[in-house]
Formats: sequence, structure tokens, C-alpha cells
Amino acid sequence: MKKRIGLLLSHHGVVAMLVLFAIGAGIVATHFTWTLLAVIPLGVAAQMTNEYLIHRFVFHLPPPRSQFWFDVLYEAHYGHHDFPSAERLLFVPVWFAIPMALLNLCVFWGIMTLLGVPSPFVHASALVLVGGVATFLAYEWFHMVSHLPVKRSWIEQKAASSHAQHHFRDFTKNYHVTPGGEVVDHLFGTAVSADELREKSRAEFMTTLGLRPDDPRLLSARARIARRMGVEAEAIARQSRVPERMGQGRTA
Repeated sequence: MKKRIGLLLSHHGVVAMLVLFAIGAGIVATHFTWTLLAVIPLGVAAQMTNEYLIHRFVFHLPPPRSQFWFDVLYEAHYGHHDFPSAERLLFVPVWFAIPMALLNLCVFWGIMTLLGVPSPFVHASALVLVGGVATFLAYEWFHMVSHLPVKRSWIEQKAASSHAQHHFRDFTKNYHVTPGGEVVDHLFGTAVSADELREKSRAEFMTTLGLRPDDPRLLSARARIARRMGVEAEAIARQSRVPERMGQGRTA
């Protein structure tokens, strides 16, 4: 447990989000009302939906032709699929997590202002900085544990089993990670069970999201980003080889 907590706290994004959570908790404590507590679960639901939408429609965007934008997505998520066990690629980058949290805060602050909610900033803080950020931190925990060779609780194992299908069977399914988020996958029609996946062939070029492992954009991103994130040269070389039996993969 100590090692897991240490790894979690070694990531700047997690520490920054903990600071935002503390600020939100302070705001709620200072302006406490029972309605503020009622708003927090809405933040949980909103963040679970946000987790799904970002994972599916941002982190799984078709690979850009521009190396710059490809690198942005590689550091944000592609690289994690490329090297699922690389510890420094497990977490959402701080440069993405903090702006998204602040954007969500502004959006809900604006919505509550338009709806005439009293103390709209305070209520938006309860929703985003407490409910939403707490759910994001839960995501980071369950995602980390899903990829570490550690003993898991039953709920951690349930999350890990579902997430493994996304990584190693079909990367267009099971976008949720946080327990409870499977509801959103069901709503959007991307939920799938292990039994269902056993009946279909494993997607080709799974860990590179359909790209050939020797795609020039991947080779470039690995040489700079994966190496900077601590991935060893031998692992990069192994991941860049294309088995002769495999097809062409996508190039777009």
C-alpha cells in the first residue's frame, strides 16, 4: 500500500488535483449548507461522464498526421497503450488535468449563475472541486492499480479485469475505469464483457491503437517521449517490430 501511495503522489498532476480538492473542501466547509452536500454526488456523476467522453473522444482521436499533435496525444494517452506498464505513463498529465478541472469549474459556475442558483461559485466548487476531483483521484487510483502487479481488493480486481479488455482485446470498448462508470459505457453502447470478447478475434495492433508498430510517428514519439518517461531502449525496439504474420494496420 505504501508503494502505491508513493507512486500516486510522485505524479505532479495528482498532487495538484489534491490541492484543488483541499481548496474545494475548504470552500464547502466555510459556506456549509446541506444543499452543498447534495451537489457533491452530481459532481461524481458528471466526472464519470467526463472520464468517458474524454477517454473516447479526445484520448482516442484518430492519430494526427502532424507530429506535434501526435506527440501531444502520445504523452496524454497513446503512449500508455504503447507501454501499459510504464509507470510514468499511467497518469493523466498535469498540463491536461488542471486546465480541464478549471474549465469544468467555469462551465458549471456559468450554468449555475444562469439558473439563478444562490452562491453559484460555491455550489460549482462543491460539484467540481469536491465531487468531480475526488472522482478523478479515484480514477487515477483504480487505473494505477489495474496496471500494477499487486494484490487487489475485489473492487480493484473488477476494475482491472474490465480495463484489461480495453487494453488487450478491443480498444473501442470499456472506456470507463472508475467503478460505477460502466453505466456510462452501457448508455453509449461501448460496454462489453470478457465472455463477449472471447467470441471475437483480438483487434490487430492492439497496443498501438491500430497503427503499424513501425509507423514513423510512433517511432519519433517513442524516441523522445517514451524514453523521457523511463521506457528502456530494449522495450522500445521490441515494440517497434512488426510480426511478419500481421497485416498492414492503419496509416491515417
